[in-house]
Amino acid sequence: MAKVLLINGSPKEKGCTYTALTEIAETLTKEGIESEIFHIGYDVPGCRACRYCKSNGRCVMDDKVNEIGARLDEFDAIVLGSPVYYAGPSGEICAFLDRLFYSHGPRMAGKVGAAVVSCRRGGASASFDRLNKYFTICNMPIAPSQYWNQVHGNTPDEVRRDLEGMQTMRTLARNIAWMVKCFEAGREKGIERPVYEKQVMTNFIIPE
Repeated sequence: MAKVLLINGSPKEKGCTYTALTEIAETLTKEGIESEIFHIGYDVPGCRACRYCKSNGRCVMDDKVNEIGARLDEFDAIVLGSPVYYAGPSGEICAFLDRLFYSHGPRMAGKVGAAVVSCRRGGASASFDRLNKYFTICNMPIAPSQYWNQVHGNTPDEVRRDLEGMQTMRTLARNIAWMVKCFEAGREKGIERPVYEKQVMTNFIIPE
């Protein structure tokens, strides 16, 4: 059975972000798709730029980044959820994703990606944009919805009263389920993922 990983990037395990992710998870279940909400917590160090992962296939800091990295093959789609802080995602999820995508980027290719943000009032679209950039740099197709994937409210109860936001989460979940099923059907018909060229890296310093 296909499975979706929903990453809760809020320091609060059962807060507003969790409420949005739960709406997605419940809809995925109705669509016959398994899911798991993974809370990253609030003690997430940032990348040290040591490049240990490039030689060893895992981060030098042995925490939840390596835990999820070791399990990536279980998941057909990844949903990133974050509260909005100063028009950006939480520091915890940025640190987590910087390390996860840098150490395991090639293994992300082909998985469906989606981002969800929770805010009291503003800053949602900037946060949403930041999270989507992780997908587009790793050959991950992005699932759409009927609006930008955001919910509004200062408490879980207020989020549940954001009827448009909750509907947006359900529509997103149905699109994720549809995409995952389509990709699975394609593989069964012998349609494989693209074979990519070796990546070319260009630095913008011209030698003399």
